[in-house]
Formats: sequence, structure tokens, C-alpha cells
Amino acid sequence: MTYPGCMHEPLEPATMQRTEPLPQRPPALLLDIDGVLVVSWQPIDGALEAIRSVRAAGTPIRMLTNTTSRSRHSVVEALRTAGFEAAEDEIVTAPIATAEYLREHFEGATAALLCSGDVTTDLATSGVDLVDLTGTDIPERTDAVVIGGAGDEFSYEALNRAFNLVLNGASLIAMHRGLSWRTSAGMQLDTGAFLTGLERASGVEATVIGKPEPAMFAAGLANLGVAPSEAVMIGDDIDADVRGAQAAGLTGVLVRTGKFRAQVLDSPGAAPDLVTDSIVSALAALGY
Repeated sequence: MTYPGCMHEPLEPATMQRTEPLPQRPPALLLDIDGVLVVSWQPIDGALEAIRSVRAAGTPIRMLTNTTSRSRHSVVEALRTAGFEAAEDEIVTAPIATAEYLREHFEGATAALLCSGDVTTDLATSGVDLVDLTGTDIPERTDAVVIGGAGDEFSYEALNRAFNLVLNGASLIAMHRGLSWRTSAGMQLDTGAFLTGLERASGVEATVIGKPEPAMFAAGLANLGVAPSEAVMIGDDIDADVRGAQAAGLTGVLVRTGKFRAQVLDSPGAAPDLVTDSIVSALAALGY
């Protein structure tokens, strides 16, 4: 089996880390997108059919993504183009969650934004005056610095501007702290690699909004009437997806696609409830 644009680990039997059986056809499924359903927005082998089987069973799905290169509307359109059924109310993104946080804590304030992608539309509801850190008119002080998804915009000049704003008292907020992600071109550095440097250099710890923060998983279960213990999260990131879900009370399933590397299973505290090859075998183990 091959996954479009994705080198992956050799196929291995599924491994269980829990003593009790996995729930069968759980009341709700939370799914990561990148590396689980798609790579570079092309469907992973078997994912389309696997998700159709979940839909046919009537199980509600929420897709939790730290993707910051696309607005929620753009994520829905990309999923539909790839062949997936998707609706905006099924998608929980880190930028949407960040907008909610800014509206609650910084409404009416000024925030400097460093982000690659088209998420400014999702941040428009935040009630915050946003300043583009890649622009030319940068104030000496802002109330917050918001770090989104990494890309070419993360130049030395832009990062140094962010650093000095934080030194001048701005709160440091990050949409997520993922270190890397996979595209069709291979593994790429992500926000966390730069955020760690900003934190160390400034001595300021960032407030992180996206996975693995519990609020992201709570947002995924909102309005479903399902307790965390009844839901299952499937992802390719042992920290953001699996450990985060388990800390929030969900069952965490790790797939060997996307950014998965076998060595992550040797890290301290690595105990996914199930490790399996792909979304296909994960859903099969859950009774679909």
C-alpha cells in the first residue's frame, strides 16, 4: 500500500497499549486531517471509502486541525475537492479557536500577526486590530503577538520584530506549537521550531491555542452530547493528537501515515491506545 506523496513506515500489525477492548462504533470520532485523511490535500489510500463507512453508520465526525495555511472555508473546499464530504460546522481549526481566545481576552486591542496562509478571514471575528508583521508599518508596541503557521513569511526580520514586541510587553500567543508537518515534498519545519526560539530568547512562555490543548478537543465535542470518554481521536502526531486527546479524556489512536516515525513510540510516556497503519485499519479496529 502506498500513500500519495507520503513515504511511510513498513506495514506492521496493529499494537494495543490498553488492556480493555477498543470501543466499537463509538458515539463520536475526532479526526486529524493532514497526514490522516490527506497529504498535500490528496487523499491517503482508502481514506475516502473509510470515511464513507463512518458516515453510513451515522457516527458524527469532527475534524480537528492545526492547519493555519487555510481558512476553515478553504479547508472545507479542499476536502470536498479531494472527494470528502465535509461541512464547516464539522471543522475545528486552530485559527478559529485563536479568534475566540482573542475575542475573549484582547477585544479592542492591537495584535501583530505572523502567519503563512489565508487565515485572516477566520481572525476577523476576533475584535482585534491586526498588524501584519511582514508589512512596513509596524508599531513599537502591541498588546499581543500572534504566531500562526510557518512559511516563507518567517524571515529573520519578521521573527526579530516579533521578538522585540514581546520584549516590549506584548503577550505571546501561538496557534499551535507543532514542530513539523508532511507535504508531498517531504517533511517541513512548522511553527514550534520558531516559537521555541522566541520563548527562549524572550523568556516569555507562549499561550498555545491548538492541539494538544484540551480546549481544542472540547470544541470538537461541543454540541454532540458525548462525554470525552465516549469519543475516539485518530491522528498521526503522538503529542498533538494522541497525548492531547488522552489528557482530555478521549481514546487516542496513532496511525503510521503522515509525520509518523517509529522512534516516537520510544519517547517517555508514549502510550497510544492503538497504533495501526492508517485510517483504514484504525476504523476497522473500531468496528467500521
